[in-house]
Amino acid sequence: MIKNFKWLLLVSLTFVACNSDDEPFVDPNSTDGTPLTAGTADFSKYVALGNSLTAGYSDSALFIAGQQGSYPNILASQFALVGGGEFKLPLMADNTGGLLLGGTQIAGTRLYFNGSAPASVPGPPTTDITNVLSGPFNNMGVPGAKSFHLLAPGYGNVAGVLSGQANPYFVRFASSPTTTVLADALAQSPTFFSLWIGNNDVLAYATSGGVGVNQTGNLNPATYGANDITDPNVFASVYTTLVDQLTANGAKGVVANLPYVTTIPYFTTVPYNPVALNATTAAQLNAGYAAYNNGLLFAQSNGLLTAAEVARRTINFSASSTNPVVIVDSYLTNLSGFGIPSYRMATNEDLIVLPARTFIGTTVGGNPAQVNGVSVPLADNWVLSKEEIQEVKAATDAYNASIEAIAQAKGLAFVNANVLQTQIANGGIAANNYTITSAYVTGGGFSLDGVHPSPRGYALIANKFLEAINTTYGSNFKGVNVGLYRILYPLDPANF
Repeated sequence: MIKNFKWLLLVSLTFVACNSDDEPFVDPNSTDGTPLTAGTADFSKYVALGNSLTAGYSDSALFIAGQQGSYPNILASQFALVGGGEFKLPLMADNTGGLLLGGTQIAGTRLYFNGSAPASVPGPPTTDITNVLSGPFNNMGVPGAKSFHLLAPGYGNVAGVLSGQANPYFVRFASSPTTTVLADALAQSPTFFSLWIGNNDVLAYATSGGVGVNQTGNLNPATYGANDITDPNVFASVYTTLVDQLTANGAKGVVANLPYVTTIPYFTTVPYNPVALNATTAAQLNAGYAAYNNGLLFAQSNGLLTAAEVARRTINFSASSTNPVVIVDSYLTNLSGFGIPSYRMATNEDLIVLPARTFIGTTVGGNPAQVNGVSVPLADNWVLSKEEIQEVKAATDAYNASIEAIAQAKGLAFVNANVLQTQIANGGIAANNYTITSAYVTGGGFSLDGVHPSPRGYALIANKFLEAINTTYGSNFKGVNVGLYRILYPLDPANF
């Protein structure tokens, strides 16, 4: 009897084992349920290069939680599932944000939403850039970097920070004062890289309202205008150098093109026509601009202006809740020699920058007759005019053509971030039961600075990078659930 029982038990265990082996394995981390694979890519040494978007900058600052939620760190967490190695971050000292230079504050703290508006987190920063970290670091994203800065020796030299010749964020983790971002990346012998660079090559010009020298081919950070648009030929040359060196030893990678900066909340939140006036106030303002309007007619009668430009420049308010702001436009015919300034009312072809939301309607020196944006025209730095918008778009299109062509030539994975952002700005993208849009504060895609993504936005970007990697290298990453990532950081880091 005992022998028969043992025999039955053995048969039973064998049957269970066979049934278990026959059941298909379903991997919840893959797109198709099959075992997760890296495909033809090797993620054992992943290095990310780029600017603030790569670093995880958010809410006008860099801080620990933002760095940990950066798209490269999310990618690295996925790569780790198929043999990816350690991904080291040059972590800030706190979740307050901001920078010190020898104890003196040189960058402000992060923003948070206080229930009615963005506000700066109180308290001083604790990250002093003179406290250089010991690397190497896998996330080589440097806030503020333009394409050519990745090749610039001395970009991490603390002695050049105050003069603008060096970057305070790179100072913190550069291997030496004379190294370059690219050199420190290559020194790690990456097997896989990501490269997302070029946004700042147009962004600085755009966020300044087009205040810059415009294009130049000079690569010296000390003399290259901070707000200039990088010459597309220079960009193409720099980008070629970056990719050639990153792939020289067989590394594979993923690159992304550049969104139109004019689709981000920084340019789409403040309307061009926010001025509400009653009939009395409108009449008073029109009387104040009568001399200016008459001057335009004088210029037309003397052949200095066309009738079309006179119509464009004429300022006329009405009793309405949607009067346009008055702006200075340097692209108008210069009549300063005749005492006629370059004023006009904004149109829907112009974009008002986000900081203007707290400036329009304020008074100059408390004088109720001097109202910014109304009786006092907005200076050029508050507005991106239609001509400036076209300059930015033309440069972006040229950069993107170079990025895509180089990616194709090198067989790299390619992320069309331009299409992605256009979708977010025009109805949004549905993911994990959420719709992510570019609506300021509430849309879920952007942080409070109106330029950089929110945590959820970075998660979405990481998933788009993974999709491109899957397509090119045959991997099958499923990506992360964007619904697990918040849309805004609270005031108290304890609630992160």
